Amino acid sequence: MNTYEKTGGGGVRAAGDGALLLFVTSLHPYLVTSSCNPILVSYKGPMRRRLIRIALILLLFPPLLAAVAGWLAAPAFLHPIRRELTPDLIREADASFTAVGATREDFDVKAPDGALLRGWKVRAKNPNGSWVLVFHGVADNRVGVIGQSEFLLRAGYSIVMMDARAHGASGGPIATYGWLERNDTRAIIDALISSEVDPCITVQWSGPGGPPCTWPSHIFAFGESMGAGIVLQSAAADPRIEAVVAEAPFANVREATYDYAGLRKYPWLGKTLFVPGTWTLLYRDEKLAGFPVAEVSPVKAVASRAFPVLLICDEKDVALPCRHSEMIYAAARGPKQLWVVPGAYHTAAYGFEPQEFRRRVLSFFAAAAANPAATTNPGPSQTQVPRADQISKSESDNHARK
Repeated sequence: MNTYEKTGGGGVRAAGDGALLLFVTSLHPYLVTSSCNPILVSYKGPMRRRLIRIALILLLFPPLLAAVAGWLAAPAFLHPIRRELTPDLIREADASFTAVGATREDFDVKAPDGALLRGWKVRAKNPNGSWVLVFHGVADNRVGVIGQSEFLLRAGYSIVMMDARAHGASGGPIATYGWLERNDTRAIIDALISSEVDPCITVQWSGPGGPPCTWPSHIFAFGESMGAGIVLQSAAADPRIEAVVAEAPFANVREATYDYAGLRKYPWLGKTLFVPGTWTLLYRDEKLAGFPVAEVSPVKAVASRAFPVLLICDEKDVALPCRHSEMIYAAARGPKQLWVVPGAYHTAAYGFEPQEFRRRVLSFFAAAAANPAATTNPGPSQTQVPRADQISKSESDNHARK
């Protein structure tokens, strides 16, 4: 502690030094006094208060900044960048389909809320009767999953690949990460079965020699990132989806925001110092979109209905790290597998391990098709819907008579 002794001559000399004289008023106004007694002046108190103020600023500024950033970013969360389906992308997809002998047709579906969903039905050269719904990630479109679609087509699986709502060529004002998309999936399945079965049940059908009659024997789903979260929630809502492959899914929307708030490196920051950013983002999105964020949860989905799921986790994924897949795996009630792909980045498992990726996915779907009993166990709140291959001929005849 610095101390000073006041002298009768109106100056101050440092206690113990005796050489340096200073004017009292040049040091501090509180040193001006009529007393000639020595006084002690301490700067420890003001310095402590200054340090406390600095500490409070450093402590409170990041959360405040995060809260503002979350509020401003909320609309972008609902309106992701739209990757247009350009003629070049269509030619790229057609080249891929031609290479495997598949044929595609435009497939448009009206969602329950009236949004027009656009996509393709792609029929394998030698179809095995099963269909796979393929879902892309956020800010992408249907061509983003062309690589996975290609090996499925080679194996005989026909494909439905749609642009998710608010993505690509599809309509819809906002993306809801599964809240509305699960209903979209139900409409897509209805349209798929109708398009495949209608030729069989029209009054013009005349048996052999008539229109092609192909009944979907099994319906599976594959998704990556946002699409993985969508297919898991869709399977919980519609038991006609018999098995799901999900690469890099999010456990729930709130958990995903922790990673983004933590700058995709430090999720603990998103749960602590920057947590106001997640609060304001989710709060504003609920107000803007009108859907409950807490219910957008693949974790809750796999716990509500038992169905086979293959979870693929990319070891070096910083966007949706492996803890998301691990949380889903822990909650899943049905047959489940978790594959951690060494060295892979977000949704890059197929690029890192193409042969093993194909082997695991194809064997998983084959096992699900061979054991359909494991795929039709809805939760207590679900309504059992017959699989496509369980629709009886009598039902077809009744439809035809209508």
